[in-house]
Formats: sequence, C-alpha cells, structure tokens
Amino acid sequence: MTDFDPASPAAELVDLLIARRETVATAESLTGGLIGVLLTAVPGASQVYRGGVISYATELKAELAGVSPLTLQRWGPVAAATAEEMAVGVARRCAARHGLSATGVAGPDAQDGHPVGLVFVGSADTVADHVVVHEHRLSGSRAAIRRAAAELALRLLLEQLRIRDGS
Repeated sequence: MTDFDPASPAAELVDLLIARRETVATAESLTGGLIGVLLTAVPGASQVYRGGVISYATELKAELAGVSPLTLQRWGPVAAATAEEMAVGVARRCAARHGLSATGVAGPDAQDGHPVGLVFVGSADTVADHVVVHEHRLSGSRAAIRRAAAELALRLLLEQLRIRDGS
C-alpha cells in the first residue's frame, strides 16, 4: 500500500485534473498497476481517474490497451510506438481525456535484447490529439525502476498540462 503524500506528483496531478475537470486512464506494463495505485492514494482521485489496464503480457497490449498487432510485430512490447498506442488506446477505451502509459524492462534480466532499465512512458491528450513519449534509461533495483517509471509517467502528464497552460 502506498501512503498519501500531498506533495507527490500524483497529488499534484489529481488536483490539477480536478481543477480542469479532465480525466485520465492508465495502461501499464512494467509498473504493474503502480501508476493507478499512486493516483488512487490521493483523496478525490475518483473525480478524475477513470481506471486502467495492466497489460503485462504482450498480447494484452493489443487486446486491452489498443496497441496495433502490427506495432507489436514490428517494434515489440518495449518501444516508443507501443507506449504511444497504449496511452491513446487506454484513454479511448476508458473514455478519458488523457491516457498515461508505461512499458519497459524492470529486470532482473534483459528482455528481447532490451537492457534492464529501458523504459518508455507516454502521455496522450485525446481532445488535442497530442501524444508525447519519453525514453528513459533507469538504474537501480527492480522496485526502484518500477517506482521511477510510474513517477515519470505522472510527471510527463503534469509537464504536458503545464505546457498547454503556457506555464
């Protein structure tokens, strides 16, 4: 269980989304639901968090998160294109304005030639038809990589909302 921290990126994001009357959904792979846990630890999250999917298995990225099978075939589950389609797909499937995604390799072993710590986080705004994906090379334990990936996804959406506001 995650304790509520009022200074956390999740708390800041929930407050901002409440003020904007906008919603978010999550598609998670390596984070295994941690983004959703961090969001739902914030009082009032039910006003903005629509839900999410944990698409740990590759085929579930297509079946649940809306990733094209062609994208998975061409780029695989750990790729910028996959993170992009996960963010857009979950937002659409959950009827949220924003979608957040995280896919990558938490370890302890490399996956399909991708090193431990390679992470892609995505943020989609379905109204503005805008998607941003960031690639990260993280280090540390499996738990540290998962936690950092979840927080990076939350910070990415915060950054995108601030850019939209011009602040």
